[in-house]
Amino acid sequence: MFTVLSSEGRARRGRFETPHGAVETPVFMNVGTQAAIKGGLSSADIRGLGCQVELCNTYHLHLRPGDQLIRQLGGLHRFMGWDGPVLTDSGGFQIFSLARLRKITEEGTTFNSHIDGRLVFMSPEDSIDIQSNLGSDIAMAFDECVGLPAEYGYVKNSCERTYRWLGRCKSELERLHREGDVPNPGQVLFGINQGGTYADLRIWHMDAIAEMDLPGYAIGGLAVGESTQEMYDTIEAVEEHMPKDKPRYLMGVGTPSNIIEGVARGVDFFDCVMPARNGRHGHLFTWEGVLNIKNKRYELDESPIDSECGCPVCRNYSRAYLRHLFAAKELLGLRLAVAHNLYFYNTLMSRIRESLEEGTFGAFRAKYSPVLSRRI
Repeated sequence: MFTVLSSEGRARRGRFETPHGAVETPVFMNVGTQAAIKGGLSSADIRGLGCQVELCNTYHLHLRPGDQLIRQLGGLHRFMGWDGPVLTDSGGFQIFSLARLRKITEEGTTFNSHIDGRLVFMSPEDSIDIQSNLGSDIAMAFDECVGLPAEYGYVKNSCERTYRWLGRCKSELERLHREGDVPNPGQVLFGINQGGTYADLRIWHMDAIAEMDLPGYAIGGLAVGESTQEMYDTIEAVEEHMPKDKPRYLMGVGTPSNIIEGVARGVDFFDCVMPARNGRHGHLFTWEGVLNIKNKRYELDESPIDSECGCPVCRNYSRAYLRHLFAAKELLGLRLAVAHNLYFYNTLMSRIRESLEEGTFGAFRAKYSPVLSRRI
């Protein structure tokens, strides 16, 4: 299912086949948490912005509108009018970040809904059943995301439980496929590596889950309180123990510089809410860094957001107009800003892939990694 087409150092240019088309890697997955991109963009919009994979969330869609309802309506692809690949996150991170009350046991997690406060129980089997109902192409294993810093003993116990949960996720998906009558018979499971910033736990856990021979593996539990260097050190420690013939996914990361550095360390898949969230606050990514369109300096600026950008926003609107929309609190401003940022991220990945094909990724990294995340 995954083919490495070329490489430069640890960085890889690859292709991952799914029931809804091939994914050219390295890839950034556009985050449509509740089956929609925050900022008012449709599936047709994001296809035009270069999106390959849309990421939706098990936790949110289980609570509203309900995974059984989505299954009755033909699965996520039909529900949101998206014909490309879909990855569903397992819900573990959202339980960690959103629930005011949660209790973790060997059986699963009990948490209160952030919508109405009701108690909900989710086991590894439940998470897989929900993702099967959603019909995603890639389902993520149910895990515990530990906030950092965290005590070694707790992280060790959590890692061991997450390993046991992965075995239950794998067994449940195999059972569903054996019994048939699933929305997406080609759905596959990715395992998630945990272990905080403890290299020995990360390596043990990666070696253990690699033995399950899954179609792909993710590095989870980063960008949750550790330093950037700790994150990079953790990726490097884990990467050596990840199967070379399977895609690697760094969950929830990050800035353009983080992505370039992640690719340099062997990562193939990325996702982050940053381009959409920052766009909604007027922070726009350019090839010279990040600008705040709300700044008064752009009041009479007739130039596009980025003269190097070919997105529909930069082709048709000025910085002055975007600044006006934000000042007037017009929803169009949010929509255009998010569209630009997603186009930028998808174009960044395209340029990374081109540099890997041409053997110039090292030069690309040296030029852009220090620049793209700086404030203009």
